[in-house]
Amino acid sequence: MVEIIGVRFKEAGKIYYFDPAGTEILLNDYVIVETVRGIEFGKVVIANRKVSKSDVVLPLKKVIRLATEEDKVTVLKNKEMAKEAFDICEEKIVEHKLEMNLVDVEYTLDRNKVIFYFTADGRIDFRNLVKDLAATFKTRIELRQIGVRDEAKMLGGIGPCGRMLCCSTFLGDFEPVSIKMAKDQNLSLNPTKISGLCGRLMCCLKYENDDYEQAKQELPDIGESLETPLGRGEIVGLNILERIIHIKLKREERVIEYTLSELIAEGILAQATK
Repeated sequence: MVEIIGVRFKEAGKIYYFDPAGTEILLNDYVIVETVRGIEFGKVVIANRKVSKSDVVLPLKKVIRLATEEDKVTVLKNKEMAKEAFDICEEKIVEHKLEMNLVDVEYTLDRNKVIFYFTADGRIDFRNLVKDLAATFKTRIELRQIGVRDEAKMLGGIGPCGRMLCCSTFLGDFEPVSIKMAKDQNLSLNPTKISGLCGRLMCCLKYENDDYEQAKQELPDIGESLETPLGRGEIVGLNILERIIHIKLKREERVIEYTLSELIAEGILAQATK
C-alpha cells in the first residue's frame, strides 16, 4: 500500500496523485506540487488515503508544501497576466498568418513557463511564433494543440439539456462514446441531436448505457414471435428502461403490453429471452 492525495489543477480537471510526504493534508486544502509542466498550484480533492501500488504509477512526486495566502495572490496575478498574454498572442498569430485558433493561456505558478492552448485543422509550423513569444515574454513558451472536446471543456457553455456542459463542470476524463450507444437507446441518429457543442457525440450517452445493455440482455428482440395467454403474437416495440414489451396479436390485430415481471410470472419469458 502507498499513501496518496488527489489534486486537481482545474475545476473539472483530471485528478493527479501525489505523495503527501507524511503530511496530513485535508480535503479542499491547496498545495504546491511539481508536475511535468513545472511548479503548480492545485486543490486537494482526495485527502490522505492508502491505495494499492497497482492503482497508481510509481514513483509519485512529493507535495512540496501547503499553499500560502501569498501563493493564492500569485495565482490571481497569473490569471490577469494570462489574459494580457492571450491578447498579445492573438495579435502575433495574425502577424504570422497562421491558421490556428487560440483557446486559453496559462502561467505556471513560478512563471517559468507560459502555455498557449490552440486548435487547428492540421499541423502548424509555429516555430517563428514561439521565437517571437519568447522574445516578448522573456520566459519558456509552450504551444499545445488540443482537440475540440478539450476546447469545449476549457471554454464551457450550455448543452442541449439547458445545463452547463458536463465536461466543464464535473467530468475529469473523457470516456469513449460510440454511435452504438445512441442506437441502443433508440435515439435519433441525426448528428445535430446527439452531438454536443464540440461537434462530437454527447458524453451523456455513456451515463445510462450500462442499464440499456443489461435491459437488452433481459428483453426479447423486436420481431420475435411468442405465445401469450391471448394467443400468438409478434413483438413490435420495447420500452427498455421500464421493461415493457409491446406484442401485436395475430388473430385480433391489436397490440397488448406486458411487463418483464408479467412475462416471468406467466412462464412466457423462457420463450422470449435470448
